[in-house]
Amino acid sequence: MLLPEPIQDLIQAFSRLPGIGPKTASRLTFFLLSAPEEASQSLAQALAGLKSGITRCPICFNITAAGRSECEICASSERDGSLVCVVEEALDVLAIERIGVYRGRYHVLGGALSPIEGIGPESLTIQELLQRARAGDVTEVILATNPSVEGDSTAMYLQQLLAPLGVRVTRLARGLPVGGDLEYADQGTLLRALLGRQQMG
Repeated sequence: MLLPEPIQDLIQAFSRLPGIGPKTASRLTFFLLSAPEEASQSLAQALAGLKSGITRCPICFNITAAGRSECEICASSERDGSLVCVVEEALDVLAIERIGVYRGRYHVLGGALSPIEGIGPESLTIQELLQRARAGDVTEVILATNPSVEGDSTAMYLQQLLAPLGVRVTRLARGLPVGGDLEYADQGTLLRALLGRQQMG
């Protein structure tokens, strides 16, 4: 059966979203088709407001409400400005904030170095990070990039750039997940856990 063009267009639009395949895209489309008009209108307004109501903080490049001069974290006097945690994406900030322990500030790179995908240093907010480090307020930079080839390459590149500036550069520890079994851990995770072992007591 050939579907009307508006339905096909919406299925294709949903399919371009990460984690949504053709079947899920079809289910979402037909749900909206049978849902009350208010549900479709509410979704359309939320999508339109997403781009117009959100901007990047000019200091840390995290997301913030449009019209703000800086995000809530950068504006907070309760945050330690000498400590900067470098992450790849804004979602990483949310993950760390959920823990409720970290009291420093952030710097969102906007991705990780990936020559294969054409993402070089100029595509990320690396120069802005270096400017923050040179300003003299930052004493430690925590590299919290993802534990992937791209994340590790980005962390090593940043470490080489930051070390001459006199700031302490640290990397998030890696190892076994809480509640995990050794027999199910992959070799890379076990190796990092062994190399990053800590003295007890």
